[in-house]
Amino acid sequence: MPAKKTPPKHIAVAGNIGSGKTTLTALLAKHYKWVAHFEDNEHNPYLVDFYEDMQRWSFNLQIYFLNSRLKNQLELRNGKDSVIQDRTIYEDAYIFAPNLYEMGLMTKRDFENYSSLFDTLRKLVAPPDLLIYLRASIPALVDQIQKRGRDYEENIRLDYLKRLNEFYNKWIEKYTDGPLLIIDVDKVNFADKEEDFAEVVRRIDAQIHGLF
Repeated sequence: MPAKKTPPKHIAVAGNIGSGKTTLTALLAKHYKWVAHFEDNEHNPYLVDFYEDMQRWSFNLQIYFLNSRLKNQLELRNGKDSVIQDRTIYEDAYIFAPNLYEMGLMTKRDFENYSSLFDTLRKLVAPPDLLIYLRASIPALVDQIQKRGRDYEENIRLDYLKRLNEFYNKWIEKYTDGPLLIIDVDKVNFADKEEDFAEVVRRIDAQIHGLF
């Protein structure tokens, strides 16, 4: 009798700019043979303009991300393989958009329009089966951003990163949509140390044992 095939699972990696989401997503996809979905910053038509003039392009960028992530979510739901996703649809709505609004970089009208659209669309998608949050200090984020040397990230302000971190921590403190695993990036160097990555895998194994 053939073994019962387990239903595909959706694992998501969340974290601030420079926290290591893409690196961890790639490592875990290879280890578990999951299909990886990465954030496509290279073909984002608004990102460069946004970092040069956040107030002008904030709403456009957030709508682009919302549409892109919604399409990804619907593809994940209809797929046959377990997937690991670099960043979630929730981060735009709970971290980036409200931060832009509070900094005066998005108008009240645009923020309310965006929030209303998100509230409608979120009913179409299910939360991930496991959310992995990469928690990092500002120095750790800045170090990683400088290491990768992306031109469009040169203009990121420290106060912007700091505020994003505060929004991330508030969101994670209240997160109850499903299983959550928090990894402290300042203490766990999964990118360069095999033993640290092995510890991350051990912790994920403990979480997903009941999922599969």
